[in-house]
Amino acid sequence: MKLLSRKSITAATAVAVLGGLSIAAVPSQAASPTHHKSAAPTLTARQLAALPLTDRHLTKHEKTNLAIVLRDYYVAEGSHIDVPTFVNSFAKDGVFNDMVPGVAYRGKALGNVLPYMKGLFSNVHRDLKRITVNGDTISIELSIQGTFDGQLQAPTGGFVKGKGQKVDAPTADFWYLKNGKVEKFDCFVGYSKMYSDMGVNFDWASAVNQH
Repeated sequence: MKLLSRKSITAATAVAVLGGLSIAAVPSQAASPTHHKSAAPTLTARQLAALPLTDRHLTKHEKTNLAIVLRDYYVAEGSHIDVPTFVNSFAKDGVFNDMVPGVAYRGKALGNVLPYMKGLFSNVHRDLKRITVNGDTISIELSIQGTFDGQLQAPTGGFVKGKGQKVDAPTADFWYLKNGKVEKFDCFVGYSKMYSDMGVNFDWASAVNQH
């Protein structure tokens, strides 16, 4: 088994390999939205010790919030995506904001987020590097990683097809919870780096020549 580092740990490892959340111990459980609805997530002392937390003195409430967020990362992994569980973690008026392009997902549209990423990188996962928990707010420094083996729709029309390029995009996530539900999830993805890794580069020469 691969040794783990406190500085960098994948979401799947945080939730599965280290003993598993009570509601996401193995992929077969993660694939059951009914199971998730009926059980509250928890974190063991061993799981907490392995996470890259900036402060390990968490209240019971903060541990519960963190478990909910880690569960959402777990069900977003390419190997066992679980859309219903992700959607059900949000409040009725909850929103996922893809901050850089300025796109917001609410209600049923939340179900489009995970399939879209898997459509780009079938093995998509998040490498969690630094986690800060402050009451109902959780801030995470991470990287979105995967292999570009899908296709990206171009704004000019047509598609850019992946050729197996490795992607490692710096990302910052901010989760805001209330009463065990996600009210707002603001995600800042380093799209310039992601697109560069995918072989899509901005045409600066054309922009300069226009002026």
